[in-house]
Formats: sequence, C-alpha cells, structure tokens
Amino acid sequence: MWHHPDSALAVMMEFAGSEAADSLDVFEGHYCQVLVAELLFKNDYGQSNREEVLKAVAYFDSLNFTLNDIPHASRRHCGLDPQSPNQNDNIVFLSARAHYMNGVGFYERDSVVAACGEYLKALEIVETHFPGIETRLGTSLQPNHLPRFMALTYGRLGELFSGQFMQEPAIVCYKNSLVFSKIEPTSANGIANLMSLLGNQYSILQQMDSAGYYFNEAFKYLADTNNLAYRDLISGLALYNYYSGKSVESAVSDLKRMATQTKDEDERLTRFFTIGSIYFEIRQFDSAMVYLTRVFENTDDVLLKWDFAGKLRNIYQGRGDTLKAARYAMFQAENAVSEAESNAQVSKLNELFQQHLQWEQERAEAERQQAARLRKNRIIVVVCALVVVAALLAWLLIRRKMKQQRDTASQQMEAVQEAHRLEKASMSGRLKRSNQELRELKDQMRQQAGNGAPKQEAQAVSFNEEPICRLIMERVNEGQFKAQMDCKLYQDYALGKEQVMALREAADRHFGQFTVRLAKAYPNLTKGDLDYCCLYLLGLSDADISALMQRAYNTVSERSRKLKGVFGSDEPLSVTLRGFASESASN
Repeated sequence: MWHHPDSALAVMMEFAGSEAADSLDVFEGHYCQVLVAELLFKNDYGQSNREEVLKAVAYFDSLNFTLNDIPHASRRHCGLDPQSPNQNDNIVFLSARAHYMNGVGFYERDSVVAACGEYLKALEIVETHFPGIETRLGTSLQPNHLPRFMALTYGRLGELFSGQFMQEPAIVCYKNSLVFSKIEPTSANGIANLMSLLGNQYSILQQMDSAGYYFNEAFKYLADTNNLAYRDLISGLALYNYYSGKSVESAVSDLKRMATQTKDEDERLTRFFTIGSIYFEIRQFDSAMVYLTRVFENTDDVLLKWDFAGKLRNIYQGRGDTLKAARYAMFQAENAVSEAESNAQVSKLNELFQQHLQWEQERAEAERQQAARLRKNRIIVVVCALVVVAALLAWLLIRRKMKQQRDTASQQMEAVQEAHRLEKASMSGRLKRSNQELRELKDQMRQQAGNGAPKQEAQAVSFNEEPICRLIMERVNEGQFKAQMDCKLYQDYALGKEQVMALREAADRHFGQFTVRLAKAYPNLTKGDLDYCCLYLLGLSDADISALMQRAYNTVSERSRKLKGVFGSDEPLSVTLRGFASESASN
C-alpha cells in the first residue's frame, strides 16, 4: 500500500463498489473506509468518502474492548494479530488513524482549526495509550508503523502552523516529527525536508545561527538532487542568505534557477512568491510587479492575494497609476474580513496548541509520578525479598551453629573465627568502594564547576549585529508596519533619542565616521536628515521609519524624495547610502 498507493487505491475502489463489500461486518466496513481515505490522500485526491470517515471516527472512539472481542475472521481481514491477548493496541492505532484522516478532510475544506484539533487528538490517543512512547522507540513497540504515523502527524501540524505564520509552534512540531522520522523515515528525503523546513522557520524569525545549522544538516540527509526536497532546500537557503545580508543577486539567481526546474504550477508560484517579495523589499518595483502580479492572478490563497494586493497598490500609487491602484485597493477592501478571520483563526490555533502543551506537561508529570510509585514498589519488593533471604540465612546459620555445637567445641570456635574473617574482609571491600565513589563524585563536581564558568559575550563584528541594530530589526519584524496605518498606532515601537544616538554612533563606528563624512559631503543635510540616513542605511522602508520615528508616512516619504534630490540619485536610499558607507572600507 505504501509503495504502490495508486494500484492499491484502484483495488480498494473496485472492492468498495462490489457485492463483496456488502458482506463486511461493522468493524471491517469502518476499517475499509479509513483505508480508502488514506489511499485517496496518498494519491492527492479529495476525500470523497467524507461521511463514512466521520462514522468511522465515532465507531473507533466508541470501542472499549480487547482484541479477543473481535471475531478472528475480522482480525485477519484487517491485518491484526489473531493470537494477540493484549490490550487493543491495534484498535487504538486505528482510532488515531481515523482522527488523522478526519483532520485531512477538515483541512481540505479550509476548516484549519478543526483539522488542528483532529491532529492533536490523534497524538493524544497514541500518547495516552503508549505512555513514555518517546523512550520506547527502537524497541519492540507495536504497532511497528507507530513512529512513522507520529512523524507524519507532527509534520502535518508543522505545515498547518507554518501556513498561518505561527513559526514557534511549527518549530516544535517539526522537531518532534524529526525525532520520529529518525526512527522510521517517512520518505527517502523526509529527514532532509524536515531540516529544510526548520531552517525556513528560523530564517523567518531572524534566528540565523539556528537556520544555518538546519540548512547544513539537511544537505547531509539528501538522497539525491533531482527532487522537490532539494529545490525547497536551495530556495530556503537562498532566502537565508538574503536575510543574512549576502548578495541579493545571488539569492534571486538561485530562486530563479529553482523556478525553471519546477514540476508544476503550484511549486512555480511558490518560487515566484519569494522572488517577488525580495524585489519588493529592495524596492526594485519593475521586477517585483512581474512576479507579484503572476502570483496574485494565479494563486487561490486569499490571504496571500490580500498581502500582494497591498504591495501592488503601493507600487502603482507611487507611479501615479490611480486606476490600477484602486483595483487592488478594492480587492483588499472586499476581502478585509479574511484578515480578521485569519487573526481569529490564529488565536484559536494558538489556544489549541497551548492546551495540548499543557496536556503533555500533565501527562509527563503523571508518568513521572507513576514511575516513582513503581520504583517505590520495586524497592519495597526488594527490601521484602532481602528480609526473607536474611531470615532464611539466619535460620540456616542457627541450624549450622547448632550442628556445630553438637560436634566439638573446637569446630565451633573455628566457625566463629571464619565468620569474623569474612565480615572483616567484607567491611574492607565496602570501605574501598565507598572511597572510590566519593573520589569520583568530587571529580564530577569539580568538572561541572569548571564547565559552568561564565563566558564572555562576543563583540559585534558588523553594523547589522550591533545591539541597537538588532533591537530595531526585531521591532520591525514584530510590528509588520503598514504605510496606510496611522503611525500613532505603533507608539510602543517608537525609538527614543538615546536609541537614535546609539544608531548614529554604531554607523560612525563601522563606516569610518559615516555621519561626519556625509554632512561634509552634503552640507544641506540637517541633523534630522542624518538620523534618517542611518535608518535607511539599515535597509528600512518608509513605513518602518514612519512607525519608529512617529512621523506621518507622507512626511517620511517627502523627506525620502528630498534626500534623493540631495544625493542626485533615483536608486533606493538604502543602496545609495550603502555605497557611500562602503567608501570608508576602500579608503
């Protein structure tokens, strides 16, 4: 079934429509529908047996018996062990699979919250019935496909959260999927794909060290390079290099190369989405329009279209094309409810995930207490056994002594001396072992104390790594500032005078008295202009500066045009100022 899903689906669909299917009992019938749903999913078909899947979920949830309660014929038909006398491990697994496929059905119908709830339910069913599953992997755990199922379920959750731009839950789920995938890989490039996905999530969060680590690890697990996993990895790495401040041209070139190797339109739109976003961020609007328009016209993702409509509207407004700008503004207005619904959906998803984390903590604590009780019981059993053995030994010793007393007094004395010698040797051995254990404990404590020595924090090696620059970029990434919004709504993100001064000092420190040289080269620049130049040097947009400096967007845009006039250049200010700053390195 896993190796030839297309053939398996054809056989199952033929069987489901035959008279033989009518002879199945209730258990076999529901199991058959779960198999059909799984095969439809593996063949990228929609869940056409939706009502039957819902009935199967309710049926398997209602079961509370052992395998002995299921007819032997049904066990054989459903791949269960006819001789198993144990608890219904396989039935629990079927219930979890039914909930998973129910989640797939909800997701296909855009019921993301309901899908998330079903995936989490599937995980909780497995983790409840197989306590301590994380520590039992690699043993004789049954069913033997359980690690693969856990990897797929956590992977689906990671995909779901990533699609809602919920990076932190996505990272948790992808890491859990990685744990189970290393036990039973979901595909030849399954581990490499998970590493690449983790790298993407960390790139979005601007945690570049972690992103770089996972991208490098992904290459180690790639089986070959002629596949989607490789193209996703190269594309993710290109975006990582762009975020890291490396060559924009190189990143875009890699993305375009991957776009030419795509196998279908959906993958091609994914590459165009990334390329268009990069061109928009660096304000190369002519190129951005080509890719943004292509994605806007062809994607079915309303939220993505809403975001691109805003970018295209800004481009056409800047060019004075009010007709096209109005078109995209109208689309945003008509679909504004989608963003509100998305925010509510993200809130519900986060609530579900937090509830699951709380459930896992409570489950782990219950398992810990259970383990403590088992250890205590084992200790009691061991102590009782020792008492019995000691009593038996004492009884045997008394009998022995009595026999010795019936012999001769000399034999009794010899026995007492021998016992004394053995006791003395035993005490000597215990003393040596105790001293050795004490020395090892002290060595371990000294080693731990040495490892705990504080480390000096590394100095910033570049302008972007300066604390003030990192603080500003964190606020920009968190705020997601919009040009059309009133800047007063972003008061919590505003920069103070000390922070603006710190940015100037950082620019002067890294670029050879940047503001001093700039003022000398362009005497018309005011002190405020120099502050804005430092912000543009950091690569910020007018919308970002409007929010950070608490100035109206139109005011900031007007100052931007003024600065371009002073510098006599139509290039983006960030490009112009970076070029000016780099002159210090060449002098």
